[in-house]
Amino acid sequence: MKAAHPVAGHVVVGGGPMAFVVRRRPAVVGAVLAVLTGVAVVVSLGVGSTFIPPGDVVRALAGDGPFTVVVQDLRLPRITVALAVGVLLGLSGALLQSISRNPLASPDVVGVTQGAGLTATVMMSAGAGAVWLGPAALLGGMAAAAVVFALSWRYGLAAHRFVLSGMAVALALRALTEVVIVDADPIEGQRARIWLAGSLGGLGYTEARMLLIPLLALAPLLLWAGRAMDTAALDDEVARGLGVRVVRRRVALGAVAVVLAALATSQAGAVDFVALAAPQLARRLVRAERPPLACAAITGALLTVVADLVARTAFAPIQLPVGVLTAALGGPYLLWLLVRRKKA
Repeated sequence: MKAAHPVAGHVVVGGGPMAFVVRRRPAVVGAVLAVLTGVAVVVSLGVGSTFIPPGDVVRALAGDGPFTVVVQDLRLPRITVALAVGVLLGLSGALLQSISRNPLASPDVVGVTQGAGLTATVMMSAGAGAVWLGPAALLGGMAAAAVVFALSWRYGLAAHRFVLSGMAVALALRALTEVVIVDADPIEGQRARIWLAGSLGGLGYTEARMLLIPLLALAPLLLWAGRAMDTAALDDEVARGLGVRVVRRRVALGAVAVVLAALATSQAGAVDFVALAAPQLARRLVRAERPPLACAAITGALLTVVADLVARTAFAPIQLPVGVLTAALGGPYLLWLLVRRKKA
């Protein structure tokens, strides 16, 4: 392999067919975000009913010291799920915002989260076991997304039509979910409300595997998506002039985004705001025209870990569902985005 050499703010590694481009600023921003995420993980592992200093946390992660059981068996499983959920939501939000060309597009805005919540609520109201909740929520999220894509298909998956259709479907599904909860047994209804709030409590390595294994399986598609997003955001006339089948590409990217969001929701419930904010924060840090996938994924993980830490400790010994905290942050952020777009 040839030595890396700079090209106008990029670094080209290799040569010939094996060459690939590494953009400097996204690489630096991604590295900084990864370090911050690692710091957040260490802090979160150390904070709890028993405080563990950061040095002891690091030793426990290496399998040494008196806090190994507390860190590895009691706290690390939940943090692993938080990281996986954040990565999935960050990726999903970046894909949806790129194909819709709208910073307001996210799984919790365009109906994916609500579809997963409705089917999970129906299963819980019917007394189904926990083993069925994940698959039911996954199918519900995908079905809701299919309805949104069908409604917004006219004019080549137009950006404004996609977001408006998603909001309409989300409101309808949320109303149906409330009807199911009201009609359900009070205990099962309360169980559904807790799940819908997006809680990481009680989740562990089993749920983490249910998220990480599909994520690894989708890695080749995500590598393709990183390049396909460049043309998916083009205007239809420009894309046709370049010979790109942009509508099919948007649908394919949207399908990947839906699967990622539905996976996260199927295990953790409705963790709002992360998929909305992470891509935009990453885009602003990188100073790019569209959300960068890798940085959006790391930003999503960082937001979720920090939100879970605050939710666990802010009102201790009471633990808030992480979705409650992220939703409370998402409201002001959404209003800020709306004001910025109105001014623009």
